[in-house]
Parts: sequence; structure tokens; C-alpha cells
Amino acid sequence: MILDNPTYLSPLFELAEKCFQNDYIEAAAYLYENVAESERQQHSERLALCRYRLFTISVGKDQNLNLEAAAKFEPYVHRLDEIDQLDALKDLANVYRSLSQWDKVYIFSRKMGELGQIQYDLVHNSKRTGTESLKKLSRPLFVYIAYAELMCANACDAKGEHKQALEHLRNYADLSWVQENDSDTLHWLGKFQHWAKINTYVNRLMSGDVSVLHDYVEYMAGEQHIFNELLNVIEVANRYNIDVDHILQRFESQIAAYQESSFIDKYSQQFLLQQRARFWYKLAKYSLNKGRYSYGFKCLIDALEKAGTINHAPLIPNCAGLFFRFKTHAASATQVQFQSIYEEVWESNDQKDGFAYGSD
Repeated sequence: MILDNPTYLSPLFELAEKCFQNDYIEAAAYLYENVAESERQQHSERLALCRYRLFTISVGKDQNLNLEAAAKFEPYVHRLDEIDQLDALKDLANVYRSLSQWDKVYIFSRKMGELGQIQYDLVHNSKRTGTESLKKLSRPLFVYIAYAELMCANACDAKGEHKQALEHLRNYADLSWVQENDSDTLHWLGKFQHWAKINTYVNRLMSGDVSVLHDYVEYMAGEQHIFNELLNVIEVANRYNIDVDHILQRFESQIAAYQESSFIDKYSQQFLLQQRARFWYKLAKYSLNKGRYSYGFKCLIDALEKAGTINHAPLIPNCAGLFFRFKTHAASATQVQFQSIYEEVWESNDQKDGFAYGSD
């Protein structure tokens, strides 16, 4: 009854915000949905904020649901307050990165960078103080500008546009223009310096310069978390037919540990779940090409199960395609196990057209 009365929309929205801040997520989602429905004919910032909150709540393991949530929110992102837009654009770009939709990653990252630069110039040209608004940001303002360049570089590398990726990489490698020098700023400057260093190696490797592989491995060896780096090593090995057995043996304990690794937040969760599935798929491909069939099929089954968990539509048929290529080398029990898991994954993801093989 209260929701039907438009005069109560403002206090109901405030109640939704309090529920959201206190992790009463189901109640918050219910209120946001109903407030948004009541304002569906409006172009208000409150409507956009409701849609942003619902997008944030919806993001999880299932990639189909993540895609649906991002598509629903997209038309509203530009209606947000400009400061809120920065985090919203970052979140959209991160979700599309987890879905490997690199054109979308590039588009929203560029928008984030352009808006971040405008806000940074406004603050530092003394046209406004911006202090109160900037307190709402989850990171220092310059980070959005640099992170946009990093994401654009990742998108270009993923699409094979390595020269353009290098241009974006150079943009976030040189942050001498940043005027702040507080501890938080210095922390983020250090992170971007590190990312620029390691991504320069990645850019050269993916471009075919495998001479830097040794330096890349030595650099990553000093890091605490090297999962993405190991994935890059396997990717390069498969792409350029390189033997990396010695590298895999060196980091054998870390590879085993990544089976049960934890996540910092929901955006790292949904991205790393995808990366984990891709890692075991790539490792399966490497091992099968090496003739290590037992281990290769074990990795492939692991990849299929992980792809099914997150509803990774492209990777599921890819796993089947790779299995089909090497099927004659699989023991009968392995064939039965793979087909059983594949059919279970296929059905659970509402793709009930029977057992079909994709291409890898």
C-alpha cells in the first residue's frame, strides 16, 4: 500500500539505501525494484541509482545472469551523478571483462577515463573544491583515469591489437601528472607501476616475443599471487608451441593451491572464477598436445565443471571440442565420466539440445 503512494517514494528509497548499507540485501532489492517501477516513466537520478544498486546486487557467479544485469543497467549509467558514474562505469567494465566482451570493456573504460579526467581537471583548476563529492569515490580520483587505460590495454591485447594496447599501457605507466602525494595515492601509484612492468612483458609475449619469457617468470616469481601470470604462460605455450614444463614444475604447489583460492570481492570473484576455468582448459590443451592424456583429461574435466558452475557459455562447448579431438586417447571410464558431466552441465544451463561438441 505504501509503495502505491508516490509521496512515499523518497523515504522508501532512503530505507532501501539503509538496508543495502546494512547488508539486508533481499529487502533492499525488493524496495529498489519497486521504487524503480514506480519511477519507470521518469528520467530521475533516483531511478538510475536504483538500477545501479540492483545491478550490484545481481552480480554473482552465473555469467548469463551477470550479462542480463549489465544489459539492464547500461541505459541508466549516464543518468547517475557524475561521481557515482565513475564507480558504475568501473563496475560495468569489470563485469564485461569477466564475460570477455572486450568491445564493451573498451567502451565503458574509455568513458570512465574521459569522465575521470574532466573531474580531475575541475578539482585541480580550482573551479570547485570537489571534496565532499569525491569522498563518495571508492578510490582516489586519478585511479579511474589510470585504470581506464589499463582496462583498454587489456581489451586491446585480448583482441590481438597489441600495438594499440602498448599505447594505453604507456599512458598508465607514466603517472607523473598526478599531483597528490598522500599515502593512498602513493599506494596506488606503486600498484600501477607494478602492473605496467608485468603487462609490458605480457604485451611482448602475446606479440610473439618469447625471448622475454624467462624475465617474465623471474619477475612473477617474487609475487604472492601469480594465477593470471601462470595463465599467460600457458596461453603463450599453446599459441607458440613452447615447452613450459620446467615453469609448471617450479610453480606446482601454487597451481594446486589455486584449486581452492578465495576472493576479495564479488567482482574479483566472478572474474577469477572465469580465469580459473580458462586456466584448466588451457592446461588441458597443453597437456593433451604433449601426450599426457591422463592428466590432460583430468584438467579438462575440471575446466568443464568450473565452466558449468559459472555458466560460461563459450567455454562449455570448447571443452567438448577439445575432448572430441583427443577422444581416442581417453579410457572408457574417462569418456563416460566426461559425457556424464557434460550432459549435466548442458542441462543445468538450459541448453537441452542433446550432447553436442563445440570447437576449441
